[in-house]
Amino acid sequence: MAELLLEIFSEEIPARMQSRAADDLARLVGDGLKAKGLETKSISACAGPRRLTLIVEGLPKAQPDTSEERKGPQVGAPDAAIQGFLKGSGLKRIEDAEVRELPKGQFYFAVTRKKGRATSIVVKEIIEAALPQLPWPKSMRWADNPTRWVRPLHGILCILDGKVVPVAFAGVKASNSTMGHRFLAPKAIKIKNFADYKAKLKKAFVMVDPAERTKVIANGLAKLAAKENLVVKDDPGLLAEVVGLVEWPVPLIGTIDAAFMDVPAEVLTSAMRKHQKYFALTKKNGDLAPRFGVIANMVAKDKGKAIIAGNERVLRARLSDAKFFWDQDRQEKLGARVAKLQERVFQAKLGTMRDKVERIVEGAAFLTDYVPGAEKAAVAQAALLCKADLSTGMVGEFPDLQGIMGRYYARHDGEPDSVAEAIAEHYSPQGPNDACPAAPVSVVVSLADKIDSLVGFFAIDEKPTGSKDPFALRRAALGVIRLILENKLRLPLTTAFEYFLGAYENIGQVNPSNLAESLMDFFADRLKVHLRDQGVRHDQVSAVFALGGEDDLVRLLARVDALSKFLDSDDGANLLVAYRRAANIVRIEEKKDGASYGGAVNEADLGAGEATTLLQAIDSADSLAGSAIDKENFGAAMAALATLRQPVDIFFDKVTVNADDATQREARLRLLSRIVAAMGRVADFGKVEGGTAA
Repeated sequence: MAELLLEIFSEEIPARMQSRAADDLARLVGDGLKAKGLETKSISACAGPRRLTLIVEGLPKAQPDTSEERKGPQVGAPDAAIQGFLKGSGLKRIEDAEVRELPKGQFYFAVTRKKGRATSIVVKEIIEAALPQLPWPKSMRWADNPTRWVRPLHGILCILDGKVVPVAFAGVKASNSTMGHRFLAPKAIKIKNFADYKAKLKKAFVMVDPAERTKVIANGLAKLAAKENLVVKDDPGLLAEVVGLVEWPVPLIGTIDAAFMDVPAEVLTSAMRKHQKYFALTKKNGDLAPRFGVIANMVAKDKGKAIIAGNERVLRARLSDAKFFWDQDRQEKLGARVAKLQERVFQAKLGTMRDKVERIVEGAAFLTDYVPGAEKAAVAQAALLCKADLSTGMVGEFPDLQGIMGRYYARHDGEPDSVAEAIAEHYSPQGPNDACPAAPVSVVVSLADKIDSLVGFFAIDEKPTGSKDPFALRRAALGVIRLILENKLRLPLTTAFEYFLGAYENIGQVNPSNLAESLMDFFADRLKVHLRDQGVRHDQVSAVFALGGEDDLVRLLARVDALSKFLDSDDGANLLVAYRRAANIVRIEEKKDGASYGGAVNEADLGAGEATTLLQAIDSADSLAGSAIDKENFGAAMAALATLRQPVDIFFDKVTVNADDATQREARLRLLSRIVAAMGRVADFGKVEGGTAA
């Protein structure tokens, strides 16, 4: 068995593209090997700043031999048929064909045996076909080379069983050599196999495995921080990015000038992370420490002193800008910046950010009545100021701090804490792992902002399509769902949508028709996604939504929860089967008769004691369920339905629905319709998997 080692050596590959590229390379080559009948023991790939590496183990020396058969004419067939068979199969004479006995007689067969090709030849074809197919998010051309690649190529290493496979791509031909670290070991290195490759590159200051680089960075920084009784701030995204920037990571710690420590910690962290790829360090109590972690890609003779000094100098210049914005922004009150939002377009058809703020203020006033504890004056002020920090110099430089800076500036202006917190929190939640606001004022402003965006974009028919959602409306809808459910708000969404739509009356491009209905359908899909992560079945959500008119998510979730528990019980599971049977019979007979069997049942026409008993049970269960639903006691409503199990089972066991007597048949079909209708008070069981809509 042979080992294949492939390395694509290039200029620096963007860190965000490396992991996906390694996976794609392994997939493309793996699929190619499988298609050619070459089984492998394992195939893996890894990536670094300047190289993609693929390792395939357990390859055979050649493809397996194959044979192809072609059935010909029957023995004794006309000469024209024989000649056509010989020509099509490539045989020179009929004696070269095999004769086989089949049920209909003896037939000629042409058997062509093909010897498997050497693996080295096949691998060359597979790799040369795979490399152009790598789906880079962005690629480029260089010099006069017509081939596109993520960055200019410098070399290809391709070795199979110790021998070079002459792969050629983008004007580069494979060899058995690679290069070490750009500065520490820039000379060519001859390679025999993967073990040799990994060992020699390590001596040449290159860690091939990204997992090893990750460990060195994380453990090295933690060790340096611990010496100063500090902790490295957890930042998986930054760690993954830095791993893709260095081949030989050397953790170092630098100092932040004390003059900058009065700038908000979020600003310092953002400046270090976004622009310099530095790690923030904190004290044991969580406060930002005047230190930062930096990962050098270099072994320095002075143990990194010059590198640290250089990074401190760069950071000093970066933080000087941040401190300037911090000092300048506080010279003007946040409220005075609201008017400047008129200069900032929200969306061409939906007006400016100032227009949006006015809609948020109006919508927040409406929502206040549905959020217990929300004080109207605080809500109005927070809604007015929630976007004001977009006009500050700090947010212009660090857009990821919008809202956060608004909180700092609001506190500086003497605004109440509830207002300041609402400004910071109104963008949340922005994802499933983001904390959901719980403070009443924050909840109101966050809801108003998100509902305004949803109504506005739906009104101008800018809905998400397929995987495209340029305005993050799915995220906004999930945010509204979480705000309502986690704060147990009794907010009628349809009413809210219609109210918010009123703010767009002066915008002639909106289309209000069916807007609330479209949004509720959209929310139904988002709610299924949200609840699926909690183990709730999507069909049960559909069964409740199908009742129509339910736009109170708290009540809807209570219905879904009760339905789920009911269906998990023996009574519920069996009653679902009975529902399906009743619904199917009624549907089939209505279609056959061209009639409807809904409406009242004449007890005297049923003609069977079991049918009468069932009717009485339905009347009782229907009454109890209706009363329980009015009180929003959906568990009790399901319990009332559970009482139907026994009489329904007895009815189907003892009574013939399609009786010979037409009057009895009609009455019994109406009785089955009553079962469907009674169960339909709590959910549309036809939407439940295993149910059939009536």
